Amino acid sequence: MDRWNSRGHGRRVSVVVVTGAAGPLGTRVRALLAADPGVERVVALDEAEPPANGSSRPWQRVNLLGADLEPWFEGADTVLHLASVFGPDLDGDTSVERGLEVDLARRVLTAAAKVGATRVVVLSSAVVYGAWPNNDLPLTEDALVRPNPGFSFAVQKAEIERLAFEWADDHPGASVAVLRPVTAVAEGESGWLADAIESAGDVRGPDDDPPFQFLHLDDLASAVDVVRRSDVTGPVNVAPDGWLGSTEFAALANGSRPRLRVPDALVCRLATLRWRLGLASAPPGLVPYVRHPWVVANDKLKALGWVPAEGNAEAYVAGHEAGPWATLSPRRRQELALGGATGGLAAIVVGVVWLVRRRRRAA
Repeated sequence: MDRWNSRGHGRRVSVVVVTGAAGPLGTRVRALLAADPGVERVVALDEAEPPANGSSRPWQRVNLLGADLEPWFEGADTVLHLASVFGPDLDGDTSVERGLEVDLARRVLTAAAKVGATRVVVLSSAVVYGAWPNNDLPLTEDALVRPNPGFSFAVQKAEIERLAFEWADDHPGASVAVLRPVTAVAEGESGWLADAIESAGDVRGPDDDPPFQFLHLDDLASAVDVVRRSDVTGPVNVAPDGWLGSTEFAALANGSRPRLRVPDALVCRLATLRWRLGLASAPPGLVPYVRHPWVVANDKLKALGWVPAEGNAEAYVAGHEAGPWATLSPRRRQELALGGATGGLAAIVVGVVWLVRRRRRAA
């Protein structure tokens, strides 16, 4: 029997630990847990400071990377590891480069083992598949995990998955599921990954029009809850049905900001330079994810009864508010896009000159 096959659902637990409980996803998951009569107690943990007002504390402030987690996990049947150290700084943060995302997951898995938790759900990402020209459309959970080496977030998520599956092998009395969601967004909460992909897509090659997927955070939260209550194990993709093709995505995205098309040979160079000059919020390692496909299938999750409430287009619109660019006429957009391209190239040229002069002075 395939070790990753589902064995049914309707699982009931009494005590659930949720890491990352204060975040947009954690908040939604806590609401679903509170509505489940089979959950006796929720242990909500986060490094964020709880609100000062109110009679109850919605979560406990805990340094997940430094505190002893075993007392907090005591008595837990299920652990939902949703916390992450990644944020707007992305690969520019030295703590990220040191692999703290992996250290965090390792500490959570260790605590889960010590208290005898029998169900562990770990939040990963569909970026672990990597963005490659020869990817299947769509990717299933059987596809190879081959994250693009320049994107630290993807590399560390792949390592976390390896640790989780190794932990499952070492603890046959427990079951482990790893969720691989696509880019998740919500009203007013586009998230750092969505913002970074948007920024990376400002400069593309002539033929860079891959399909994209966007997942509403409400649907991701419901996926966490469905998987939590099931016995499904192994990787589980989380995405709406289908994806946005290049034409459909362009119709949605082009109303928000202009794009610059450059020769293929310049895409990565310009991405690196824009990152160094502070002109982009996306590290160069993210560039393949706006050039090549990495869309996923959701059959495994839907077989558990999960049904997304929002499609790709609806989720994208929810997470990307229309700005002034969308209100302009097509003619004015074209004029400003051309001007923006010229200005962007001028800024890059100035940056190159500055870097060359700086190196010469240092030599």
